[in-house]
Amino acid sequence: MAHAAQLRAQFKFVFALVVLFTAIEVVNMFTGRALNLLGNYPREVFGLKGILFSHFLHGDVKHFASNIVTLAIFSFLLLQYGMKRYIKVTLFLMLSIGVSVWLLARPAMHIGASGLIYGYLGFLILGGLISGRIKLIIIALVVAFFYGGLIFGVLPTRPFVSWESHLFGFIAGLVAAKLWAKPN
Repeated sequence: MAHAAQLRAQFKFVFALVVLFTAIEVVNMFTGRALNLLGNYPREVFGLKGILFSHFLHGDVKHFASNIVTLAIFSFLLLQYGMKRYIKVTLFLMLSIGVSVWLLARPAMHIGASGLIYGYLGFLILGGLISGRIKLIIIALVVAFFYGGLIFGVLPTRPFVSWESHLFGFIAGLVAAKLWAKPN
């Protein structure tokens, strides 16, 4: 019974997360993408706020749609490590990606949840493998099988895609896995 209640709570949390991201997307859409000024612009003072806010912003509905489903799935899978670890890993990823992009990325407005997605990808795969828990190892293998092709997104192949966010996200996810994947 406790397991069913935990799953319901996790689904509710992911649903609330999707609602939050969708609400931000709707406001951004109806303001002509004005919120995107809160994005991460490297090495410029005005871009510093993007360290935190850029993850919630998207360039258009297609960009949003390409991120939200995977973000929801990976969030649910990461919640299998527990809510405290989910929050710790997510905050670590947001700050690591944000600071890395601000310091090292090319001069452009970097926005989108894909850095988080790549961070979750790295965490879920490496974390599952080093966790020693069968359930998490199975999650790692399933994620690697279905989403392993994402790894090519860390390469600079398209000019309007922040491959830097993808790369720094994936690396930060691996670091987070080394720090927090094993049970306490």
